[in-house]
This record gives sequence, structure tokens and C-alpha cells, in this order.
Amino acid sequence: MTDLTKLDITDAAAALAAGDFTAEDLLAAYLDRIERFDGTLHAFITVLAEPALVQARASDQRRANGDCLSSLDGIPIGLKDNIDLAGVPTTNGMAKFRDPDRDAEATRRLRAAGAVIIGKLNMHEGALGATTRNLHHGICENPWRIGYTPGGSSGGSASAVAARLCAGALGSDTMGSVRLPAAYCGLAGLKPTFGLISTRGVVPLSYGLDHVGPMCRSSRDLSLMLDVLAGYDPECTESVHPHRALDGALRADTMPLKGLRFAVPMNNDAVLCEPGIWEDFTSHVAMLVEQGAVQVDIKLPDTDATGTRRAGLLISEAEAGYALAAELAASPGDFSEEFRQMLDYGRAAPAHRLVAAQRHLLAVGHQVRKLFDQVDLLVLPTTSQAAFAHDAEAPVGQADFCQWANHGGCPALSLPCGLSPEGMPLGLQMIGRPLRDGQLLAAAAAVQRHLPVLSPPELGIN
Repeated sequence: MTDLTKLDITDAAAALAAGDFTAEDLLAAYLDRIERFDGTLHAFITVLAEPALVQARASDQRRANGDCLSSLDGIPIGLKDNIDLAGVPTTNGMAKFRDPDRDAEATRRLRAAGAVIIGKLNMHEGALGATTRNLHHGICENPWRIGYTPGGSSGGSASAVAARLCAGALGSDTMGSVRLPAAYCGLAGLKPTFGLISTRGVVPLSYGLDHVGPMCRSSRDLSLMLDVLAGYDPECTESVHPHRALDGALRADTMPLKGLRFAVPMNNDAVLCEPGIWEDFTSHVAMLVEQGAVQVDIKLPDTDATGTRRAGLLISEAEAGYALAAELAASPGDFSEEFRQMLDYGRAAPAHRLVAAQRHLLAVGHQVRKLFDQVDLLVLPTTSQAAFAHDAEAPVGQADFCQWANHGGCPALSLPCGLSPEGMPLGLQMIGRPLRDGQLLAAAAAVQRHLPVLSPPELGIN
């Protein structure tokens, strides 16, 4: 039998429907790779082999009875470990955090769709960082090059999908924590419209910026996952009704690029990029124009990426300090010194600084949304650099291109689009109008047909 883990979700779902193999076969293939490679990668915090086997066998029985629940029925999916799974500890990337007795809403939706929950995934501690150098659960490795970061904070999710340890995974994205690791690991990653996927049962970092989103190998896989995950949750304060947000997502192959209006709202002077990043990006912009898309010359009026990032970080530190106050008081030893210091800094910030930061982010978000009066899409590099070595200093501006979509509440995704001069994956970011996630995914599918196909990394480890 061919290596089943080389199939993306869409093809695996079709093969399961055709009876080419069983969900138990598919799970066994992924568990074998976890056993072989995760000792080096540290992508998982908890592997749930036995419960997953029960779920896979139940999926096979449903399919035999003609009762398949969705395209995700029988597909092994991993959860970032700030997302609750009843009966399994949620660490939030810390030494320990809580023992939930109830699934997060995103988890509940995956279960209701028949997905096989294969485990909980490593992450940057508290989701407040972008390297996943986790001292509690192991430094997570990038499958493309051992010793390099997979990004963060959803680094374990990206590492696991890129290494074919699961078919797809959920992450969380506050200022880029799904798209950034997706770009570093050669994956497709989606941050949906704010509130489209419920954050109930997800440990908060920033109440106004947190999103849950999927990471997969293609835009069509993202569409399948969003179709399951999106929906109104009356227990989630920011939850929105999808209405027509998903229109077009599952019919992505019919969308033409001709006539699509797009803008590049920032330039290389606003965010300093490593050599090769902007050059790769501009080649894809030229491809869009060649395919008939129309580039509109508009820019963000405020492109102070550094000041905006610092405002977002301050709000995140303050809101996380509030959200985690009880745990910090009861068990300070479960937090690393660095994480405690960041929370203490946010908790000690004077009110006038917090109000100024919040007002700045609201103004920036309004600016981002206003651009869609003139265009259908915004296009940017996902990051200003490729993945870097764990022993190198982390660039402070990793999220400078990603953050704008969070402040605007806009759907945004990263597509794998090529390799850096050093041979590491790069990401092309596309940002859409709020509650037009389906249109964004349809455009992404049309764009992805014209992007280089990255071969999965060959893991030189045993």
C-alpha cells in the first residue's frame, strides 16, 4: 500500500469514500510516523493512540452503514494544546494548566463531524511568542530543517502537519500564530473572520485578537475544515453568524482570477525583509496580473508596523495577565520566568497606555477594513523572513505582515509559494473582506494552481 500520509485531507476523504482503505488504516499510518519521528520533532505534547483507534473504528462502522458524517469523518486531526479536549489536560504550553471536563466548541464540531482526534500539540508557552522553544515540553523542530524553528505560537501544529504526523491541525492566531508557522513549514494556514470559529474552551491570550484556525496542506483542505468549524456559538461572546461567509469555499475550482481587484497595502520599506523574500513576493504579484487580476494602487495610511505590533503585544500581555491571574497566583512555578515577566509587565501597565494602545489598534483595524471599499483582496508576504535556527536571535518583527488582519478582524491565509535562498519555505498571504471567507478561499485555490508545489520535507531522522 502507498504511504497514506502523503494524501491531503481532500484526497484521503475521497479514498475513504471509495473504500480504498479504512480510517483505521489511515490512523495506523500516522501513528507509525509519530512513533518514528516525534521523539526528535517534539510536535506533540499528548498522543491519544487508543482513543483515536476507537474513533477510527467508529468511523469505519458509520461508513459501512452509509452514515458518514462529513468529509472529515475518519481524518486524523491534531489540536493545539490551548484548545480543550474533555478528559485530556490542557497545558497551554505550560508545565500544567487545567483538566477540562468539556470540549472546546471547535473540538466539539470536529467530533460531531467524525474527525479522529489524534493528540494535543506543542506550542509557544501561553501562545505569547513565535518560536515554540518550549522548555516544558521540548523545543519543537521544523521538519524542513532540524535545529530550526517551526514558528509559533502554533509551532507544534505546523510541525506535525508538515511532517505528516496528522492530516490537519488546529492552531490559534492572535497576530499571526497560524499563518506564520504555516509559512515557515510550507503549509496552508487560515485565520478566519473574527468570531467565525468559536473560541469557547480556548485559553485566552487577547480577547479582541484571538482566532482559531486550521492548518493543512492545501487551500481546498482549509475549505473542508472551515465548513465544519464555522458556526454561531451562543456561549462565545464574539461569535458571529456565518450567514454567507462560506459561499464559494467548496466550489473554489470555478473562480477565475481575471478581474479580481487586489492591492499590496505595504512596501518593502515599511517592513525590512530578508534577501529573497520581497523578490519572491513580487514574482507572484506579477503572476496575478498576468492572469488578469487588477492591481489597485492603495496603501494603508498608517504603516507603522513596529508601533502597531508593540500596541498589540501590550494588549496581549495585559489581557493574558488578567485571564491567567488565578493560575499565576496559585501556581507561579508552572510559568517560566520569561512568561511571568511578560504577564507582570502587562498587568502593571498604566491605564492611559492601555487605552492608547487599544485606540490605536481600533483605528488600524478600521483602516484595514476601509481598503475593501476599493479591492477584493490584500496581498502581502506572510513573513519578512524564512524560518531561522533555534540558536539564533528571534527577529522582533516576525508578525509585522500578519498582524493587520487580526486588527481588522479580516479573514487571512498563507499559501506555500516557494523557497528562500537557503531552501526554507516561504508564504504568500492573502487577506479578504470580513465575512467573505469563502471568497478568500476560492481566490486562494485559484492562486495556488499557479504557485510552485513544494515537495514534503524528507526527514533525515529515525
